[in-house]
Amino acid sequence: MSAQCNVVVLISGSGSNLQALIDSIAHDGNPARVSAVISNRADAYGLERAKQAGIATAVLDHKQFEGREAFDAALVEAIDAFEPQLVVLAGFMRILTPGFVRHYAGRLLNIHPSLLPKYKGLHTHQRALEAGDSEHGCSVHFVTEELDGGPLVVQAVIPVRANDTLDSLAQQVHRQEHVIYPLAVRWFAEGRLRLDAQGAMLDGQPLPSSGHLIRT
Repeated sequence: MSAQCNVVVLISGSGSNLQALIDSIAHDGNPARVSAVISNRADAYGLERAKQAGIATAVLDHKQFEGREAFDAALVEAIDAFEPQLVVLAGFMRILTPGFVRHYAGRLLNIHPSLLPKYKGLHTHQRALEAGDSEHGCSVHFVTEELDGGPLVVQAVIPVRANDTLDSLAQQVHRQEHVIYPLAVRWFAEGRLRLDAQGAMLDGQPLPSSGHLIRT
């Protein structure tokens, strides 16, 4: 893949993972290029982060559309105007339609705050604490039509300490998100990461079902 791997990032909130990606590109030689940031919320702080970095922004308010299909069709049009090789979901709080997911098959990444397949959906830190888990973490995966169910790329594993609270656990997970998401985007931009019939592939070899594991 060329050095110009155009990336469109979708956000709904503060955009901390977006900032980690911007910083990785600016300081770590990450060959990805964020060509646009699109949000479904005009008040998302991530839009300000993008503007400060000189990145184009757009807002599509999902409440202005008649249903998910209409919104996703407009979203596809907005994304494709930037001709991205990769679309990155960074706290984009919308369930995407199957048509949208198929359109970007193999070039759509998401990050989830749990060690998938554990704790799909919401309230992952609370669920890990309530279950008494000794380990928790976060996962980058290719997006498929199954919610939080696509092939895993990389997971960061952290120990759950006896004195951890919801906030302390969330902070630890966020720190690891900011490491592994830019890493996965770098792999894709360098042409090392792809999705094929065998699943997620890194350097031509199938990744294990857990993805590449990083333990802290």
